[in-house]
Amino acid sequence: MKSGHLSEYFTGVAAKRLSAVESDIFRSHQHEFNGVKGLKQLFGSAKQTYQAKFIYLNDHDDEPPVDDGYLTWYDARENHPNRSEYRLYFPDTLVSQCAAEGDLLVIGTRPDNSVLVIIAENDSTISNQIQWLFGLTNLSHSGFSVRGELETDQDRIEFTSRFILENIGIAIESNEENYLETMLEKFEGSFPNTRIFSEHARSTLQDINLEDGLDSAIMAWMEREEILFRTLERYLIADRLSKGFDNDVEGFLAFSLSVQNRRKSRVGYALENHLETIFTDSNIRYSRGKVTENRSKPDFLFPGQAEYKDPNFNPLHLTMLGVKSTCKDRWRQVLSEANRISTKHLLTLETAISNNQTEEMRFQRLQLVIPRSLHSTYTPKQQAWLMDLTEFVEYLRQYQ
Repeated sequence: MKSGHLSEYFTGVAAKRLSAVESDIFRSHQHEFNGVKGLKQLFGSAKQTYQAKFIYLNDHDDEPPVDDGYLTWYDARENHPNRSEYRLYFPDTLVSQCAAEGDLLVIGTRPDNSVLVIIAENDSTISNQIQWLFGLTNLSHSGFSVRGELETDQDRIEFTSRFILENIGIAIESNEENYLETMLEKFEGSFPNTRIFSEHARSTLQDINLEDGLDSAIMAWMEREEILFRTLERYLIADRLSKGFDNDVEGFLAFSLSVQNRRKSRVGYALENHLETIFTDSNIRYSRGKVTENRSKPDFLFPGQAEYKDPNFNPLHLTMLGVKSTCKDRWRQVLSEANRISTKHLLTLETAISNNQTEEMRFQRLQLVIPRSLHSTYTPKQQAWLMDLTEFVEYLRQYQ
């Protein structure tokens, strides 16, 4: 097991695309795969039953179907010394009922000897992300592709992979205890507002120089802030839990809700905060969170709100940027902001957005801006269309 890699959470993975017959098996009462000899690399040769969690993923459900169950691995011809026929049996679940031809099936063995079974909808963003996360590059053949060691550079857990893992129910522990005492003293044992916390995160990376690359800077700042946030959050939650709630159910629920809400909102604000620093240091004029019309508030307007509201200012010289750490279907919200601007820009840290989604974005005249290091998670055709942050800032300079 190598710290900071997938091997902390998985001992191996196997994946394939479901054929029509296999998807029927999932939905029928048979629930047994034949011809799975390749899985011996994960399960060995002895008969064994594993506790399993099943999850079905698509791009539409914020709360994906999840079921607990089991898998049984056995040799159906164990009494025949010269012949073996391994099978994998699984029970009927809500997840298995969702399976369809072409869906991605991933079977991951965990260090606690349990198994995670993921089915992801075909041609979806989350399916692309699961493939990228586990380094599954060739699923064109009929059998399982198996990876037994997850400790390469591809398997390193970083900002983007951490969010994908949490989408499949894997809690990631990220701690930098060396920074904890300083944060407790500086913030007096609580969370400051997001702008102050982002500034602190940047201050711990003194070697970051924007002249060396805007794209690498934004990713480094986001990675550092995420780790610092998790470090402080872990301490503060543990401290609060140690005091107990004395049977105060409402108090416990309110505390739990506040933790969840802070996690959801913080990442987006952090991304905006770091972008604001980049725009300021790059001498780009902008307005942040200002009203355009119908109470819409684009995250950033360039060169600013005053120019946007000036009917004599050339609308071709106006730019707006929406900022969303993850997209899903929320990218459409940007389309209704800043009516004077025909082509919208959206910066996101979402990896491997499906081709169907990016084609619709192009049709709706929305241009994606994605940090350069994430471009490799997209197809060559998509990469030719994507903008990185450096290119976007140069685009803004034309009108400033």
